[in-house]
Amino acid sequence: MATKTTSSKSKSTSAQKKKSKFDKDTYLNWYESMLLMRRFEEKCGQLYTMQKFGGFCHLYIGQEAVLAGMVSAMEKEDRVITAYRDHAHPIALGTDPKYVMAELFGKTTGLSKGKGGSMHMFDKERNLFGGHGIVGAQIALGAGIAFADQYREEKHVTYTYMGDGAVRQGILHETFNMAMTWKLPVVFVIENNNYAMGTSVKRSSNVQDLSQLGANYDMPALSVDGMSCEEVHEGFAKAAEHARKGDGPFLLEMRTYRYKGHSMSDPAKYRTKEEVESYKDKDPITIVKEQILKEKWMSEEELKEMDKKIKKQVQECVDFAEESPSPEPSELYEDVYYQEDYPYVKY
Repeated sequence: MATKTTSSKSKSTSAQKKKSKFDKDTYLNWYESMLLMRRFEEKCGQLYTMQKFGGFCHLYIGQEAVLAGMVSAMEKEDRVITAYRDHAHPIALGTDPKYVMAELFGKTTGLSKGKGGSMHMFDKERNLFGGHGIVGAQIALGAGIAFADQYREEKHVTYTYMGDGAVRQGILHETFNMAMTWKLPVVFVIENNNYAMGTSVKRSSNVQDLSQLGANYDMPALSVDGMSCEEVHEGFAKAAEHARKGDGPFLLEMRTYRYKGHSMSDPAKYRTKEEVESYKDKDPITIVKEQILKEKWMSEEELKEMDKKIKKQVQECVDFAEESPSPEPSELYEDVYYQEDYPYVKY
């Protein structure tokens, strides 16, 4: 029987933090990684309005600390799976962003050969298993990946991301029950950015501390300030240690915020400008930048140079995507699963 662990809540704020436990390199890595994610997504927003690519487009602007903190806490061979707000995940994991941009443009050089688009980013080399467009489907897939590692007796952890809207799907409860029963090495991560499309958590659930959702399954959980790289790192480190040593799943609620609408077609009229501005005071990029300047690890001028370098890199990604070839029509018949002896009806 699972040992019952009650859900705890991290209540630290930026103003209450003690002297940082993290070193110069960690802060610089966080800053550069988050800035690249931010500039990339800003460019995606511009390109989408210019109709450079189509389909759906969900931006990650505001949520960058969740990925930056995960990457600094995880081990290289750990696995990641997420939903469709997924441009930043491969970038945070170290994928060259030009391949992400090419995928958005539907080009053969894209991560999914131009066949997946915005919602389906994969990178086998970095153990990124998508990018999934079906709301909540990745919850069970993440548990399946963890089951495979457990079966092979490999000490990897799978980080399974979902939004606060996806937790309303029934598949979450089936997966939580099975994952706890089998003690799978999976960390479930709820990116709670307050809104499931345009519906607030307050309007859609009686339970607003989403870390409590694991309680019925005796799943240990933690609610984390997802705008703080420091707290995110510590939350992931604790959860991964628990899962890696064979104690089963761990649930993390990352309390974060998206500055843009649900997708590029969403004007976000369901929230006030004052609300958005209040969260910009907690912008993780600004907070990390202030720490770097405070410690004199880099000057304001050096940080501006880094920003210029990243903007240039993003533009090079656009050039690469535009110059890459589009798929040939014959590609429709490639990478499609087919089994010759499978029974089917012939017409």
